[in-house]
Amino acid sequence: MKKVRVLLSASMIAMMGLATFTMTSCSSDEKVCDVGYEGKDCKTLSRDKFIGDWKGTEECEIGSDEYTISIAPSTGSEVKIIYKNVYNQDFTATGTMTGINGFSFDGSASGGVTFTGIGTFDPTTNRLTVEYSVSTSGVLTNSCTFKGTKL
Repeated sequence: MKKVRVLLSASMIAMMGLATFTMTSCSSDEKVCDVGYEGKDCKTLSRDKFIGDWKGTEECEIGSDEYTISIAPSTGSEVKIIYKNVYNQDFTATGTMTGINGFSFDGSASGGVTFTGIGTFDPTTNRLTVEYSVSTSGVLTNSCTFKGTKL
């Protein structure tokens, strides 16, 4: 009985050692890039997949619409974007990359209009989804989801 326990203990220790070695070797091969960058060398800008015009439909709590938005690179930072035509009202927002396939944004326009939201890119479907809310002087708020494809 004592030999069985010793054998089981030795087997468990060997398996744990192998698992630790496997996990260590696996994690050392993967490089973690700073937010806004991706690729083997971490030099590819994540925002590049967002740059361009996106045609889509928008569903809001109040109303729906079909239109085109434009996303451009910001000259101030490699992890920032300029989002144009928010809410199909020619509003412009500044966005910041939050990961490989996502960004957050906010902005304001005349008349006390403010907007804030997030955008995500699905590489499987090549679709952009933007979820945001727009408020007018804090009185009226409308929550919207825009889904589009790149032109």
